[in-house]
Order: sequence, then C-alpha cells, then structure tokens
Amino acid sequence: MQVPDAVYHLMRHTELKTCDLSENVITKIPPKFAAKFSLITDLNLAHNQMAKLPDEIAEMGNLQRLDISYNTFIALPNAIFKIPKLEHLNACNNHIIDVEVEVLEEAPALQTLDLCKNPLTPRSHDSLSAVTKIQITLTPREKEDWEDLTI
Repeated sequence: MQVPDAVYHLMRHTELKTCDLSENVITKIPPKFAAKFSLITDLNLAHNQMAKLPDEIAEMGNLQRLDISYNTFIALPNAIFKIPKLEHLNACNNHIIDVEVEVLEEAPALQTLDLCKNPLTPRSHDSLSAVTKIQITLTPREKEDWEDLTI
C-alpha cells in the first residue's frame, strides 16, 4: 500500500507542516511525495511496512524530524543524511544491521539518532558508540557466547 494519488489532489493547496502516516500498512512513499509536501517539518512514518525511502526524500528541505521506527528497514537510506535541516531521526525497532558512520557524520544538521532494538553487528555497534558529534541511542550490546571462544 502507498499514499493514494487522490491525497495529492485533495491537499494541493494545503501547506502541510506536520504529517502523521503512522500505522497505515504503507510499504512505500512515492518519489513525488517530497515535491508535493516540501514544507513538512515533522514526518511520522512509524509502524508501517517500509523497507526503503525514495532518494527524493533528500529534497524535503524543511524536514526536521523523521520517524521511521517499527518498519522493516535493513539499512538507513543514504538520502536521509542529505536532508539539510533534519535534526532528529528515530529508526528504532527495524532490522538494521549496519550503518555507514562516515555517511552519518556528514549529515548537516543531525543531532539525535535512535537506533535501539536493531540487530546491529558488533563492529557497527562499536563504531556508532564512538560517534560524538551526534547523540545516538543504542540498545546495550551483550556478547554472544561464541565471542568468548579462544582457539
């Protein structure tokens, strides 16, 4: 399921600032969403079935808060880190195993990132724990039994 075309027609003369599309079984956001709703500052896409976002999301020049928690992302889309005013990103409870720290640190305005309850690899968890520029929330990592094995 995606955002119906009728929504764009009905909202064509509306300056939308906050948009809550949570809990709607949405699987994708069409590329035109960013162009049609470029004034949005707060976008909630939580509790859907999304695994990716269109690259055009980077064109949402006013977006400050993005919630993609409780979806099916296995990676954070690089386009997110190109959103010029994005300050807060909630990506908890997904299936994210790795995050490119170099790309993350290039986000122009990002202040907080919530990645709790994601199955991050030990290497990725350690790399994210070392980031100081952005406040990152992680689930404490417990060592697996096999990590203590010595040969």
